[in-house]
Amino acid sequence: MLLARDVALQAVAALLRSQPLTAAKVRFAWSAAVGPAMSRATTVDLEADGTLRVAAAGSHWCRETARSAAMVTRRLGELLGPDVIRRIVVKES
Repeated sequence: MLLARDVALQAVAALLRSQPLTAAKVRFAWSAAVGPAMSRATTVDLEADGTLRVAAAGSHWCRETARSAAMVTRRLGELLGPDVIRRIVVKES
């Protein structure tokens, strides 16, 4: 049985991967990958070498983002493509 959530994610991923890589696309994928609370507490910037720089609002969000980095990298890989995000670097803003 397919879950609607999984089908929706696959559809969004297929649409995203076919679009050019832009800052807005990365922010959208980040928001979808981390959820609304973490998305509100962070800002992201993708560098040319595949490093995603995350600025987190406060030490709590910095720890939570760093702790979740492996899972978020996997989710972003599903949305953007497997080689777009090579690593995530988190700092407190």
